[in-house]
Amino acid sequence: MQAIDQSTQATINQWLSGNYDEKTKAEIQALVDQNATTELTDSFYKSLEFGTGGLRGIMGAGSNRINKYTIGTATQGLANYLNNKYPGEKISVAIAHDSRNNSDYFAKITADVFSANGIHVYFFKELRPTPELSFAVRHFNCKSGVMLTASHNPKEYNGYKAYGADGGQFTSPDDKLVIDEVNKIQSIDDVKFDRVDANVELIGEDVDKLYLDGITALSISPDAIKRQHDLKIVYSPIHGTGITLVPKALAQFGFTNVTVVEEQSKPDGNFPTVIYPNPEEKDALTLAINKAKEIDADLVLATDPDADRVGIAVKDNSGEWVLLNGNQTGSLLINYVVSAWEEKGKLTGKEFVVSTIVTTSLIKAICDAKNVEYFNTLTGFKWIGQIITKLQGEKTFIAGGEESYGYLIGDLVRDKDAVVSAAFISEMTAYYKDKGASLYNALLDMYVEYGLYKEDLVSLTKKGKSGAEEIKAMMEKFRNNPPASLGGSKVAVLKDYELSQETDLATGKVTKLDYPASDVLQFNTEDGSIVSARPSGTEPKIKFYCSVNAPLADRKDFEKVNGELGDKIKAVMADLQA
Repeated sequence: MQAIDQSTQATINQWLSGNYDEKTKAEIQALVDQNATTELTDSFYKSLEFGTGGLRGIMGAGSNRINKYTIGTATQGLANYLNNKYPGEKISVAIAHDSRNNSDYFAKITADVFSANGIHVYFFKELRPTPELSFAVRHFNCKSGVMLTASHNPKEYNGYKAYGADGGQFTSPDDKLVIDEVNKIQSIDDVKFDRVDANVELIGEDVDKLYLDGITALSISPDAIKRQHDLKIVYSPIHGTGITLVPKALAQFGFTNVTVVEEQSKPDGNFPTVIYPNPEEKDALTLAINKAKEIDADLVLATDPDADRVGIAVKDNSGEWVLLNGNQTGSLLINYVVSAWEEKGKLTGKEFVVSTIVTTSLIKAICDAKNVEYFNTLTGFKWIGQIITKLQGEKTFIAGGEESYGYLIGDLVRDKDAVVSAAFISEMTAYYKDKGASLYNALLDMYVEYGLYKEDLVSLTKKGKSGAEEIKAMMEKFRNNPPASLGGSKVAVLKDYELSQETDLATGKVTKLDYPASDVLQFNTEDGSIVSARPSGTEPKIKFYCSVNAPLADRKDFEKVNGELGDKIKAVMADLQA
């Protein structure tokens, strides 16, 4: 049994003796009495930090857990940062929450603390999607915003996404400045929990209308939708916030035949019909696909609990329902939007597209072929948002996305947006159906035109303090001893984003990478394969992303070439773990 180290014990003692409520103290004391050293260590060995998605963790008592006090401390730190950054100005923030257990309670705590610090709060009176929170920050000219959500994590989790004045999640240096302010708070007595009602303003339907009208105005192919308005769409919000806006968005676009999966339509933080409320998981879409088979649907859509990510399923050429992964859906969407803009004569040379370093290179190939400027960013949609904000007024952002099922069309928000994405995926399906093609065949045609790109992701879960140390050791091993070859092809280039350098392994030549420092390693092989290793910023995981590609001469060759690329990925992953 592991012993509790001195620093962790000091934090436990602080919580037992400090100004915390009796329920919290009783919960901690029960663990002490049970000699639950592992759980106590994991709960107290550190304080929760902002990662790529803000604050996220398991709910419960402790400095490394999501609770009233860690939420309050984070908000006090954010409030101090805002009051320091905007002295003498009227500061406002927007707050929303998803369907998770306690999200409404944590949203109220967040509003209490902001209001007690003299900050005006625009408070969504009911659950709303994350992208609408980003929209509200910009609409109300707020200096910040907070979304209470743990996205697609299991039900034990909750979290806190912090946004800047541009409606995007904080990036460097502001994210570090917020963390510094949070870390300065040494006592819970420094947190102002006493709500000032006059500083809290309820918002809701008026913002919904503005947001939905903005999305509808982005539609590129309304005529195709008119002709295909009865496209059979099955939609599941997976017990989350998508139910509040996705059906409305589809209706405003003109779709008249949308079937909502009844068993998953009610917001419920226990997510009773799924193990993980994650549209990346096949099981999460089982009920939706069953409904699609029952009514012979054209398209299945499913959004995660805070409705910033969307998964889809389509019928293949044998009539079987298949799930598309995030790279496939993102490539299809971007190819559709860019091609439709080109068809309408809207491309002026000032448009651009953004994706991340672990997302398929197919998106770049599409942009290169269409002469649309392409930007590549670090993992995390906040970096995509940062580029949109940086280029605002100079260039036009038309679409972007990342492999983890997050996409954005248009610049209404600065985060991934499943509401606008669901509407555009439906529009895209209607557009191709209007031309006599299925979405599946549109995917194959894209591969014939640009090459078949196949990706896979392997995630290793390493929980707690020992897991974090194990992940760190794995990254050090790859950094100091990169593999010589992967999948039968020599590793030609090592990109180390933490050191911001690219090394040609044959010559030893080192060049600088123009990205903020991030703990990501990328191996590029001579035959064009790319493998990335990255510790997750939001979960106790290390992730390995693999991308391979080959030409596809004809639709009928898809199964053969796809199988060959699948074998190649297995060989690459085996070499990586050797």
